[in-house]
Amino acid sequence: QVHLVESGGGLVQAGGSLRLSCAASGRTFSAYAMGWFRRAPGKEREFVATISWDGGSTFYADSVKGRFTISRDNAKSTGYLQMNSLKPEDTAVYYCAARRGSYTRNQYDYGYWGQGTQVTVSS
Repeated sequence: QVHLVESGGGLVQAGGSLRLSCAASGRTFSAYAMGWFRRAPGKEREFVATISWDGGSTFYADSVKGRFTISRDNAKSTGYLQMNSLKPEDTAVYYCAARRGSYTRNQYDYGYWGQGTQVTVSS
């Protein structure tokens, strides 16, 4: 069992930056791939970024590529999502997720989820 808690969300102006954190407890965090997903108002939850268990491989949605960076610190059992050049369309609840095995953009492959953190980008 892995327990995930996101933090770092908030209100920011367009063009600004935020860094989300995902603190893990329970099983060995380094055994799990991690992903970030988001749900905008009135929309389905969508993939944002994913990272392998060792941080050596990453993959991004086209909508955030070049602006967001996913990373992790296994010694601290924490994952991160650095978000730069934020746009109003990035407004959403952001969720981190974890799974044993390889990293993937498919949300249905993730068995552990955090409660989410709200990110609001004003124009």
